[in-house]
Amino acid sequence: MSETLHIIGGGMAGSEAAWQAAQAGVPVVLHEMRPKVATFAHQSGDFAEMVCSNSFRSDDDERNAVGLLHWEMRAAGGLIMTTADRHSLPAGGALAVDREAFSQAVTAALRSHPLISFAEDEVTELPASGHWIVATGPLTSGALAESIRTTTGAESLAFFDAIAPIVYAETIDMDIAWRQSRYDKGETEEERTAYINCPMTKAEYEAFIDALLAAEKTEFHEGETAGYFDGCLPIEVMAERGRETLRHGPMKPVGLTNAHKPEEKAYAVVQLRRDNALGTLYNIVGFQTKMKYGAQSSVFKMIPGLQNASFARLGGIHRNTFINSPTLLDDQMRLKLRPNLRFAGQITGVEGYVESAAMGLLAGRMAAAEIKGGCLPPPAPETAMGSLVNHITGGAEAKSFQPMNVNFGLFPPLEEARGGRKGRKDRYKGYTDRAKELFTHWLAAQG
Repeated sequence: MSETLHIIGGGMAGSEAAWQAAQAGVPVVLHEMRPKVATFAHQSGDFAEMVCSNSFRSDDDERNAVGLLHWEMRAAGGLIMTTADRHSLPAGGALAVDREAFSQAVTAALRSHPLISFAEDEVTELPASGHWIVATGPLTSGALAESIRTTTGAESLAFFDAIAPIVYAETIDMDIAWRQSRYDKGETEEERTAYINCPMTKAEYEAFIDALLAAEKTEFHEGETAGYFDGCLPIEVMAERGRETLRHGPMKPVGLTNAHKPEEKAYAVVQLRRDNALGTLYNIVGFQTKMKYGAQSSVFKMIPGLQNASFARLGGIHRNTFINSPTLLDDQMRLKLRPNLRFAGQITGVEGYVESAAMGLLAGRMAAAEIKGGCLPPPAPETAMGSLVNHITGGAEAKSFQPMNVNFGLFPPLEEARGGRKGRKDRYKGYTDRAKELFTHWLAAQG
């Protein structure tokens, strides 16, 4: 085959796109500027590096839209999900991975594929010819971002994404904290004890909120505004929205019983999730923050059980860039003004590792089909993957377009759906049953 697919960016989307196209028999060149050109968030030059969390979220493919997306990506032979399964960690019903082992394995798989070659370079302009996928993610370099703005004639949108801190497990006081997954979720004892929980009394919670609100925060650069994505809010921003917000969010105490004091109900609970296979690192769940480093250490040590904690990484904040996809992309994920260019991943306005990889999977398959002389239609909007691509290529309101995780609200409704809590569970199962059937047909039609 004489035509080659070029992919800019070796993150979740770019890695998956490269794998899918190569598996379809199309030669691929994967362009990645790291490690020659570093970003403040990445620590290595490996592909599919996880910089924010080590979780792919819920793995329930019967009643959760994220779990359904996992199922679809597995069915499509996705590299990201296959590798995640091989390097999974106990996470109480979620899919979490050993992040270093995961990215190293993705890198090894890509580098060993006979149809994938690599260019360690920074692409600074959108190419005018050839087949390209732009999968540069939320940290698109300034030069390429400027080229995108110039080409599209529209300003990229931006939001701020915050990184949660990571604690050394040996410094957590287990005389105060205990191991338990919320509602004891999981089929094994390891799954049911996947999280470490730190309880707070009402007085401790109130003092923590006071310190959080008073802590010194990261300043934004001139011209930047804090347009946060609601799914990844810094904890201090949540606290500013109301003193009880955190207690009904990442610090909710429901479904947990203090193993040390089972008769006492905690007013709030901070959860930590295992971050590596060795169990030596735990990240503080939902504790993305823009506090300055000195403030983080002192405020987080107010959490019972973390009073002597040492941090492998403190939190941080950075600007994420994405395009207004509903106005710019067609249903093949191509730039309408320059159809030789496809976009995939977070730069399209999907949010999350899984969603980014899924859009890479689609873009890679669509580009491969086009290079081979065909045209691959997107999956039905009733599927998880189809609902996402439909959302970013026209289903969303362009004027208020914001990053979006996969959720059942993006799916066409079920005619037979019933209301109420029990009805909601049945409805979710109906969504996933319908999606699996349609996605299976979509795959079968590709031969």
